[in-house]
Amino acid sequence: MEQEFELIAKTFMGLEPVLAQELTQLGANNVEIGRRMVSFTGNKEMMYRANFQLHTAIRILKPIKHFKAQSADDVYNEVKKIDWSKYLDLKDCFAVDSVVFSEEFRHSKFVAYKVKDAIVDQFREKTGSRPNISVANPDIRLNIHIAEDRCTLSLDSSGESLHRRGYRQESVEAPLNEVLAAGMILMSGWKGDTDFYDPMCGSGTIIIEAALIARNMAPGLFRKEFAFEKWKDFDADLFDSIYNDDSQEREFNHHIYGSDVDMKAVNTAIMNVKAAGLSKDITVTCADFKDFKQPEEKSFMITNPPYGERISTPNLLGTYKMIGETLKHNFKNGEAWVLSYRKECFDQIGLKPSQKIPLYNGSLECEFRKYLMFEGGLKDFRSEGNILKTEEEKKQMAEKHRFKEHREFKKRLDEPENMEDEDIRSFKFRKSPYSKDIDSFESKRERRPRTRGRRDDDERRGGRKPFDKGGRSFGRGGDRKGGKPAGRGYDRKQNKFNRNDD
Repeated sequence: MEQEFELIAKTFMGLEPVLAQELTQLGANNVEIGRRMVSFTGNKEMMYRANFQLHTAIRILKPIKHFKAQSADDVYNEVKKIDWSKYLDLKDCFAVDSVVFSEEFRHSKFVAYKVKDAIVDQFREKTGSRPNISVANPDIRLNIHIAEDRCTLSLDSSGESLHRRGYRQESVEAPLNEVLAAGMILMSGWKGDTDFYDPMCGSGTIIIEAALIARNMAPGLFRKEFAFEKWKDFDADLFDSIYNDDSQEREFNHHIYGSDVDMKAVNTAIMNVKAAGLSKDITVTCADFKDFKQPEEKSFMITNPPYGERISTPNLLGTYKMIGETLKHNFKNGEAWVLSYRKECFDQIGLKPSQKIPLYNGSLECEFRKYLMFEGGLKDFRSEGNILKTEEEKKQMAEKHRFKEHREFKKRLDEPENMEDEDIRSFKFRKSPYSKDIDSFESKRERRPRTRGRRDDDERRGGRKPFDKGGRSFGRGGDRKGGKPAGRGYDRKQNKFNRNDD
């Protein structure tokens, strides 16, 4: 059996327990929770699967050396002791990322420069030549983490952050991070056993991540490549077997609904849903949350309303009051989760949460609150055998996380009452930095050839048809027939998206 080695999965603060659970279910060993990370052990297959299948990891690091350093010269000397010919060739280019929490090391870029210098000097002394540096598109990406005098030098097996799934064609202002969205869904406990709603869906991140979780689809399906594919010991056959294995995907017998008051956001969400090949599972419409209709069956909701920070919103407090009223009257017997930033906003909802979980949305310290909606009084609810708070939820609530005191609340949000009928979201539409438009998204990939292309997806995945627009296909592909998941639309062997000639 292949020897196991140490690995580190990075994530956002607050998502560490969710990531640890994901890793345990994946079969990782020695899983330990840290700050914004989870350490574990596994073999090469586990490293590939972690990159490909984890919903809540930002990147997967493979440590190659732990050491202590009191100065930049110590870092240089320790890095130079490593035999870099095991990892790099002269023809390769590399980059160094650095994270520093130390009194001795005040400048993270200076640390990265010392690591770079040590590697370059070793090659010069041995061969007379040196590998090049490429920040934009390196063959090998390194990461050095320094906490006081403790240093960890790692290979970055992911490359581009894992939150960049590949299905997002365009976005609205302040889109929710994909990893955070997936973490919220997993944290809520929803597994696809009810219909799912996001009535303020923006560009569709939450609803797409919900569909991936419901079907147990790997989020790495949409990515062009991972950094480990350029490593010397890359096993293409092993990764092929992982990529093309859909045996763990499952049926989803309910439906996901997204809506937004802004038509540009709706069109963007529809585009992203199609790119992910999930149109059969997700319906997106233009609608105001205040017009939300009571679902016929017990349903589930997760939403991320505007906070008044990055999105300009008229009558913000009125919006949250409307959310509370709508949940109370039109979401009976349902479970709703709301992510927001300000205590004042939550107060306007006017409902007692059964759970509060601290989460960071970027730099904003938010709370993720759970609301159980039921008809009648609390006694009647409990008499029917229902539980308002589980023992674990009581434990979490006992930690007494509270919003920071004296957090600035902008008075401009106290708008006149006559603004209550204004749009609750005011988006500034923007295109993804990775795609000017759908056609250029395809052509960009065609212009960047891969040296290790593979996977004839239509053959290996049963000829599942990708989403077609004018003969071009995007993402994993569109329509699902007979409840079967759609095929991978990106042809990794030809280094382009497949054309649908049917």
